Amino acid sequence: MIEARRLHILRAVADHRTVTAAAAALYLTPSAVSQQLTALEQETGHRLVERGAKGVRLTPAGEILLAHTNLVLAQLERAEAELAAYDSGAAGTVTVAAFATGIALVVAPALARLAETAPGIRVRVQDAEGDASLPMVLDRQVDVAVAVEYRGAPPADDPRLTHVPLYAEPFDAVVPVAHRLADAHEVPLAELAKDAWIGPYPGNPCHEVVVLACENAGFRPRLEHSSDDFRAVVALASADAGVALVPRSALRGMELTGVVVRPVDGVAPTRRVFAAVRRGAEEHPLIRPVLEALGTAAQA
Repeated sequence: MIEARRLHILRAVADHRTVTAAAAALYLTPSAVSQQLTALEQETGHRLVERGAKGVRLTPAGEILLAHTNLVLAQLERAEAELAAYDSGAAGTVTVAAFATGIALVVAPALARLAETAPGIRVRVQDAEGDASLPMVLDRQVDVAVAVEYRGAPPADDPRLTHVPLYAEPFDAVVPVAHRLADAHEVPLAELAKDAWIGPYPGNPCHEVVVLACENAGFRPRLEHSSDDFRAVVALASADAGVALVPRSALRGMELTGVVVRPVDGVAPTRRVFAAVRRGAEEHPLIRPVLEALGTAAQA
């Protein structure tokens, strides 16, 4: 008989590629993870992982078991949801990880709505970028992630997750007031190929959006300054340190002295925001109202 907790460990190892990283995500010791993998191999009668200098990879037998693992764990999430519904599920805590602008735009309004519609649900919020929040959901550190689509992110049909689209917003060009394109109605990205750029660090989903937009315009941006805080990005642009692309919602209420904000000419780069939960958990009586409240806030 295969134990479900060992399937959790197998998936964490597959996700994180090393025993040490999987152990840290699961709050276990590396030796405990190794012991559980060995026990799982004994239970199945197959070698499931291969260890190398660059980490751990699954064997063909491990890949077969992983495919079943995603289905089994999703079904267990559904079982927990139904049992919680049987017990009414009217009160409890849901943990949400979201990036800063997402917290301001949809999470905070969702909390206000839940206080009226589901007062028994307590929501705990953690500030985390999209590339961090999705692994937090998979590792069961949080229940819901508000994240951004980016290259390398789990796709919408990922068997481990359920995606709920929330909103999409364009990036606008932010240039110093003395910039040669400051008077343009729209800014062609190709015209910024030789400029210094300011933007988020690699790994931040917005970094990927900016780089991909510039690549589509025929160049790779020369990032001279890096910050994940868009207020800092705008402040540097106002000091004539470079140009930037910033999500439109991040500019709301921001001091824009020293810069001008212009739409991007043509197809604007877009930030697509979604909520994600472990597949099967979307019907949990505590999680479902949170997803509905996030959707309502996004529509507003």
